[in-house]
Amino acid sequence: MPAVAPLTFVGLHYWAGAGHAFQAVADLLAPDYSFLAPDLLGFGEAPAPVGSKYTVDAYVAQVGQYLADNQITRYVLAGHSMGGKVALALAARQPAGLAGVVLLSPSPPLPEPMTDEERLASMRAYGKLSEAEKTFRKITARPLPEPVRQQILQDNLRSTRLAWDAWLLHGSREDISARMCTVAVPCTIIAGDQDDVMSPSVHGLETLPLLPTGTPLEIVGGAGHLLPYEAPEEVAELLRTFASTL
Repeated sequence: MPAVAPLTFVGLHYWAGAGHAFQAVADLLAPDYSFLAPDLLGFGEAPAPVGSKYTVDAYVAQVGQYLADNQITRYVLAGHSMGGKVALALAARQPAGLAGVVLLSPSPPLPEPMTDEERLASMRAYGKLSEAEKTFRKITARPLPEPVRQQILQDNLRSTRLAWDAWLLHGSREDISARMCTVAVPCTIIAGDQDDVMSPSVHGLETLPLLPTGTPLEIVGGAGHLLPYEAPEEVAELLRTFASTL
């Protein structure tokens, strides 16, 4: 029998974040599992290509190229928030090598439950430190070290305007629910019970029914929306358990 290729986790970060959001989780999984996490277009240090519309499918294409460039042959997608929707869109294409999908407080396949007022306020918040600090307080529930807080703020502020607005106006509103019937790998959802952005009930109502039968919804007590930062130990343990079943 041919040897089974080692399993790699590929993290897809949240809107206005960056790949290094997964660093603490990656450290906890090492050396048993490799963990790679690219910066998605327009965020972190990723390029802002001219002409990109920053759609969900544009991010899928970027991740597909990243997988090919890094010769990743067997992997689990760990999609957080915006990255969760991207992970599901990629999984629906049944790419070779995909072994499973872990969704951390994911943006649902349906349009996000965001009011026009909330969307406009987020657009107006672009590039403002005071607004980034307000967002930080809203999306976290557990205390974080000051260097981590500063990293989260800086990631927010260095997001490109095009990518920022495109997600609010288009990506978050995309409906990819019809594609979910082709997701054929094991999945799991992880959510914080103190998440003021995507409550566990949103996942239970809008995402879980569209995933393979038996997909669990794991709840992390006392955690907000930024699970990789707030609950790296719990996330790493759940990822390790999920990987052991594949």
